[in-house]
Amino acid sequence: MSLLITFLSLVAQLSPVNAIPIVQLGRTSVVGRNISTFAQELFAGIPYAQPPLGNLRLRPPVLKVSLDSPNSRAFDASNFGPACLQTDLPPSAVSEDCLTINVLRPAGIAADAKLPVMFWTYGGGFDQGLSMIYNGSGIVAQSVVRGTPIVYVNFNYRLGPLGFPQGQEAEQQGALNLGIKDQIAALEWVQLHIDSFGGDRTKVTVFGESAGSIMTSILFLNSPLPLLARAAIFESGSQATSALFTADRGEVDWQNFVRGVPSCSSAATSGSTFDCIHDASVTELLSGFATALNASSNEFPWVPVIDGPGGLIPDLPSVLFKRGQFARLPFIAGTNLDEGTLFTPPAVNATQQVHDSAVALVSPSVSPTRLEASVQRILQLYPDDPSLGSPFNTGTETFGLSSQFKRAAAIDGDISFHSQRRVWMDTAATAGVPTFGYLFTQPQPSTAGPPFLGVSHGSEIVYVYGAPGDTSASAIFISRVMTDYWLSFATSLTPNDGKGVVPRPEWTQYTPQNKAVIQLNGANLTMIPDTFREEQMAFINSDPVIWRH
Repeated sequence: MSLLITFLSLVAQLSPVNAIPIVQLGRTSVVGRNISTFAQELFAGIPYAQPPLGNLRLRPPVLKVSLDSPNSRAFDASNFGPACLQTDLPPSAVSEDCLTINVLRPAGIAADAKLPVMFWTYGGGFDQGLSMIYNGSGIVAQSVVRGTPIVYVNFNYRLGPLGFPQGQEAEQQGALNLGIKDQIAALEWVQLHIDSFGGDRTKVTVFGESAGSIMTSILFLNSPLPLLARAAIFESGSQATSALFTADRGEVDWQNFVRGVPSCSSAATSGSTFDCIHDASVTELLSGFATALNASSNEFPWVPVIDGPGGLIPDLPSVLFKRGQFARLPFIAGTNLDEGTLFTPPAVNATQQVHDSAVALVSPSVSPTRLEASVQRILQLYPDDPSLGSPFNTGTETFGLSSQFKRAAAIDGDISFHSQRRVWMDTAATAGVPTFGYLFTQPQPSTAGPPFLGVSHGSEIVYVYGAPGDTSASAIFISRVMTDYWLSFATSLTPNDGKGVVPRPEWTQYTPQNKAVIQLNGANLTMIPDTFREEQMAFINSDPVIWRH
């Protein structure tokens, strides 16, 4: 840490911190701003696609290949653009004109520096999230200190019913998985322009967390990803972490959305709603967002869906895996120890509730008899024993909750996250793809949330970004190590380049003969066998159709 501070201080003294960074894109001067504290330059709020307004609403993105305008030869990229429409932010902070991209780079680099690029996709359950809160300064600063500088990129994508429309009409209109198509458009923009910012378009690593990781992993199924990136890092999200159905399963959610748009309410069940939605105001759309979320029986109603032959998700990932239909790009994939706790209601206190929550994950998917038999087997494999539940490694402690909470959290985390990470890595490794796995187990401080959450979903993000809230020596150490592993992989396609701010052990490759993952824990950083809850997850993965995997 002292080395990092000393370096940044020297760079700040030597850099022309008052110089305004400018990049030329065609005839347009893109004017960014200095981040003098970190000796970095930010170019923010750059549109990568045409504003998805009016007739472009509920349509695939239209790539914006140029900023050229007859009215101006300069573009102000000194501030972030607004977030995409969502209900958890004030209306003043969101806009439908939100498809923007941000570029952060070390200050003073040459235009032809050809630095590797790290491209981040945020999570948020597909109905919330924004790029500006993911400050890549810590990552970029550490990349410079270790002698492997990178360019960091993130972007906004459409959310909720505008980004992930559901229902038969959306399918008929070719309007499915629009948020993922936004992601592809942003990557295409990187291919067109990142060289002008000192990046190398042939050395792009895509990484993301939760919904962002799910979206990124879906790109491995049937997209132009091999033309857009060379590697990936998945943090807590695989192709079927969100169980995959066809669009008709979300018909009621779409109708509830339309019903909440005052000028379109009467057309909610007509099967012909797009024309009206195209003309609705943003205020009305936000009303529809809120109505649909409040009325939905699904925790996450706006999710990726199977879009059939030629689509981004032609079939269940398990089916595509058996056919060998996936991109062969190297990747890191990992999960946190207690993925399920954040999504399990603390009030769960009965076996019937655990049963019903498991059924709700995938119903309807197969015959009720077949589903019931599978759920009963799940209940046997995950008994009501708090010493076996999540948060794991906490003995019989129940944190004032029913023991059934720990049982339900273990089931949810394994069905949605751990089992899918394992089968994805096993499939890729068997095909000869270089891949590296991790299990993040760093104990979380009391300030991170209620103790029943354990090492919960999303808790690794601040460590990757070099800004853990926990300032203990263990936390600072594992954060620096994780950032080094990520940077090493992005710059050399292995986490073991031997460079970094602190020494770290070798992270061995996951292979059919060596199924091991690294335990990311500041007090016990080591390789461990990928066999935890082996019987339980083998059962989950034995019949993926039931679980819509």
